[in-house]
Amino acid sequence: MARPKQDRKICNPPLMQGFKPFGIPRNLLSSVSLQIDEYEAIRLLDYEGMNQDQAAGQMNVSRPTLTRIYEKGRKTIAQALVEGKMITIEGGNVRFDRQWFRCKRCFKLIDGLENHVRCKDCKNFGNDELSAINEKSEKELSLDKGQK
Repeated sequence: MARPKQDRKICNPPLMQGFKPFGIPRNLLSSVSLQIDEYEAIRLLDYEGMNQDQAAGQMNVSRPTLTRIYEKGRKTIAQALVEGKMITIEGGNVRFDRQWFRCKRCFKLIDGLENHVRCKDCKNFGNDELSAINEKSEKELSLDKGQK
């Protein structure tokens, strides 16, 4: 039996939920899925300029695991660029350091309910306008912290 995959530690969720080719309606496009851990590996290595040891430490995985995640993400992005597919950023074995929410109206990221303020582009204000990004509930997050 294969060993279960360990959750990858993610500091911040992606700002965008995906990308699509310019000028083509979404309903005419097929899509590929870029997992959140693949996005994070590409962000740390290519955007932040970390070396693989630093990025692996930040994601709480081994360097060979980081390399596999990174290569899979690069192939997904290359496929989308070459074949003109839409990229959706979702899923994967990830855990966030904190509870994250996204405004359902303007898609702004909010780091915890205590940091929720009225968006300048939103007419209504309240916690019902937020959707939780974290897969796990607050209770599960506190249990995880207690075990470590």
